[in-house]
Amino acid sequence: MLERVVAAITRYNMFARTARVGVAVSGGADSLCLLHLLSELAPQWDLALTVLHLNHGLRGEESRGDAEFVRQQAQRLGWPVIVHQATLPADGNLEQAAREARIEFFHSAMQSARLDCVATGHTRSDQAETVLFRFLRGSGTAGLAGIRPATHRYVVRPLIELTRTEIEQYLRIRNLEWRDDSTNATLQFARNRIRHQLMPQLEHEWNPAIRETLAQTAEWARAEEAYWEAEIDRLAADRLTTHIGFVLTNAAALAGLPLAVARRLVRRAIERAKGDLRGIDFGHVEAILALAAGGEGHGRLQAPGLDVLRSFEWLRFGVLGSYSKGDRAYSVEATVPGVVRAEAAGVEISLELIEKPETFDSSHCVYNGGVGYFDWGRLSGRLVLRNWRPGDQYQPIGRSREEKIKTLFQEFRIPIWERRHWPVLTDGESIVWARLFGPSANRAAGSGSVKVLRIRESETSRMASIK
Repeated sequence: MLERVVAAITRYNMFARTARVGVAVSGGADSLCLLHLLSELAPQWDLALTVLHLNHGLRGEESRGDAEFVRQQAQRLGWPVIVHQATLPADGNLEQAAREARIEFFHSAMQSARLDCVATGHTRSDQAETVLFRFLRGSGTAGLAGIRPATHRYVVRPLIELTRTEIEQYLRIRNLEWRDDSTNATLQFARNRIRHQLMPQLEHEWNPAIRETLAQTAEWARAEEAYWEAEIDRLAADRLTTHIGFVLTNAAALAGLPLAVARRLVRRAIERAKGDLRGIDFGHVEAILALAAGGEGHGRLQAPGLDVLRSFEWLRFGVLGSYSKGDRAYSVEATVPGVVRAEAAGVEISLELIEKPETFDSSHCVYNGGVGYFDWGRLSGRLVLRNWRPGDQYQPIGRSREEKIKTLFQEFRIPIWERRHWPVLTDGESIVWARLFGPSANRAAGSGSVKVLRIRESETSRMASIK
């Protein structure tokens, strides 16, 4: 048994010799076996173990008994122990809340005890049940990869190659008793129904080796996922643009990819935008691809924790609630000379008065998207930077009449999520400048201007996307 555990630790690079390892022990057979096996390994590998126990507080006296049992086991083996009492919400998804509490506990323990990783007692039997559970919920190959032997959160599973039957035999041979969690027998939870009802039925009526078959499926899928992870990383570097709070991609480019690649790229965009893929299923991914494949225009769909918008050729992935049509107006006085910032818009512009050089002519007044020039004599001197409002209009240089800024948005293909905070500069009641569209024709500097006000939007600010 110990040799197989060492082989798994080495194969999946779970931890090195001299590592400081947290051992998650519930008191059940799997975790108790893990503790004893790692205790056997510790002198050979010079490991420092810390026993971790989270009391979820769901079973009253039974839970307290588990905590005391784990304390005694740790004391008997000579390892320090950290016991934490969780507070779970009274409503909602209890399993999910318990999982999040464990992750938080592990993270806290890693910091306080300076651990390199946390080992949990997941087995090959758990692997088989997880694969079946995810298949029944409609997971793709990423879900069928099952329980990963080692995760990016530094959680490792040294028992992942051992079955539950082998583990119980190990404990019985050594006369080691364990605690049975009464909730493991209730059929209230889906995983228990799979373990106690569905899996035995499949073994009896379909495939006596179903557990091994499912575990092998996980290994197969995990290798496929490892390849795709690297491939999607490469594609995402070119096709996904990550901003603070959202991710952008070109809809047409996404729709033109092979379907297998497009699906995975969508999942990667979702994961970057909201931090995980929780609640996202096949139907959500297909709906997003349909949105990308549709004709140009605007569209929107929502999924658990996710808000996806289509505008012109762009798809925006954001956390649910990150985009709202609610008013977030701003108005900032622009001092001349000086620098004015509008944090909501991610905009910074500088205003500088310059004396007109002899060589200054109208060719210098063509707006290049970043720098513009005003005739200072045509301005009142009190300027305000504010967000665009419905109905705003003005006459940019080169236009024969006033244009609604909304019309300019359409012409310049400005996505709808950038419009709300779009900055304009006003002189009294008149708009004299708008981002990207430039100075107004009746305030722009020309060959007859004596004093010129230069407005400059820095490259980093100009390229920043507005939430």
